[in-house]
Amino acid sequence: MAAAPSVTSLQRASDLLRAARRPVALTGAGISTPSGIPDFRSQGTGLWERYDPMQVASLISFRYKPEAFFAWIRPLAERIVQAEPNAAHLALARMESAGRLTGVVTQNIDDLHRRAGSKCVCEIHGHLRSATCGSCYRQTETGGLLAEFSRTGSPPRCEACGGFLKPDVVLFGEQLPEQVIRQAERLLASSDLLLVAGSSLEVTPAALLPQRALEAGARLIIVNHEPTYLDVRADVVFHEDVIDVLPTLADEVLRA
Repeated sequence: MAAAPSVTSLQRASDLLRAARRPVALTGAGISTPSGIPDFRSQGTGLWERYDPMQVASLISFRYKPEAFFAWIRPLAERIVQAEPNAAHLALARMESAGRLTGVVTQNIDDLHRRAGSKCVCEIHGHLRSATCGSCYRQTETGGLLAEFSRTGSPPRCEACGGFLKPDVVLFGEQLPEQVIRQAERLLASSDLLLVAGSSLEVTPAALLPQRALEAGARLIIVNHEPTYLDVRADVVFHEDVIDVLPTLADEVLRA
C-alpha cells in the first residue's frame, strides 16, 4: 500500500490553493497511468523503450509509412477506448467546478479530463476526437472510428478521397496547435498558482510552459513520482502517485 501524503505538505498545498485566485493545473502522462494508459518514458514500461518514435510516430513516418504508425498506435488506442477517468482526473474537475481551479493544460491526448467533467482544458498535444486526411486535408469527427480501428486494426480512410486519416494529435516533427498553445500561455501567464500533476517536465516545448506562470510570480506545487527540473523552485513537492495525492488534496481544499 502506498504511503499517505505528508500531512504537513497537504496542509501547505491546500492553503496555497485556497489562497490562489487563478490556479491552473498542468498535467502529463502520469495522471492517466492509473487509468491503464501507459506513459512514454518510464523505465521498464515506457512506450519509447520498445519503439523508435521517429520510425513510428513522426510526421514524416506517417506520410511515408502510415501502416507502421497505425500498427504502433493500435494498442494505445485500445487502452484509451477502454479507459475511464480516475480519481485524480475527478479531483481536478471537482476543484474547477467549485471555483478552486481555473483550468487544465494537458500533454495528454486521451480526453479523460473532459470526460471527468473539466470544462477549461487546453490539449497542447492534440486529441483523438477528430482526424485529418493526409491527402485532401478534410477533417472528420472520429466518432466510432476510433473504437472500430482499435477492434479491427483497419486504418481509417477518408470518405472523400480514400486517403489515410491522421488523428489530430501532434507527432514528432509537427508544430503544436497554435491556437491552443496561445490559450495555454494566456492561462499560465495570468495564473497565480501552478499545480503540476503527473508530468516529468522533460518534453519541450511543454516543459517550458511553467516558466510563463513562474515569471508572473505564481506559486508552484508539483505532484510527480520522479524529480523534475523545477522541484527546486516549488513551494510544495510530492514524489508520490497523483491518485494518492490529488483526491485528498481536493478534499482539503474544498473542506467547508
